[in-house]
Amino acid sequence: MQIAKRASVANSMLAALPRKQYQRLLTGLESVALTFGEILHEPGERIRHVYFPGDSLVSLLTVVEGHLALEVGMVGREGMVGVPLSLGTDVSPVRALVQGAGTAMRMKSARFSREVRKSPQLQHEIGRYTRALMAQIAQTAACNRFHVVQARLARWLLMTRDRVGSDEFRLTHAFLGHMLGVRRVGVTTAARALQKRKLITYDRGEIRILDRRGLERAACSCYEVVRDMNTGARG
Repeated sequence: MQIAKRASVANSMLAALPRKQYQRLLTGLESVALTFGEILHEPGERIRHVYFPGDSLVSLLTVVEGHLALEVGMVGREGMVGVPLSLGTDVSPVRALVQGAGTAMRMKSARFSREVRKSPQLQHEIGRYTRALMAQIAQTAACNRFHVVQARLARWLLMTRDRVGSDEFRLTHAFLGHMLGVRRVGVTTAARALQKRKLITYDRGEIRILDRRGLERAACSCYEVVRDMNTGARG
């Protein structure tokens, strides 16, 4: 992780705060550049910083037997990484893994906890986001159990696109397998099917969405459910 040269505040939670409140928070925030594959928290470890992504993307993974990982949620500009701190615990229940490189605003956990206690506006924004995140986690669990891989992959690509603000991103089959909880061959088959329908292109880990509307039709209903939850949380 590197300290970014220029602050880039594009996070919806921070943008929703009154100007005076944000200016006070700014004294404890620093802009950092997150790199692909970087781990921000591990399960059972203390949360030392909270992160407010701008154009970066962070996956929340549940880890089984120390090495098997499955994505249960993702965090982009709509939210924050480190929600447990606002619930009274400084121990992370998940692995927070940077999935999309970019910038984020970072604050030390002790300062964040003090700010939450002092600011009803910050408490309100965190509460709204926490409810949306919990709903996303529950929907993702159901999706992983009941929906076919191709529809899940379409849903996942759309959710990623919404958070990074781009139709192009880099993801390997192995990484996607961890995100979706399927073997690499399953991801390969699903990606080829979407590519055959001219919804995406996929070559050497580079994915490009060609037809967003078509990809929405290919995705399971979970995409719209989660999208509407996040829209409602911001409203």
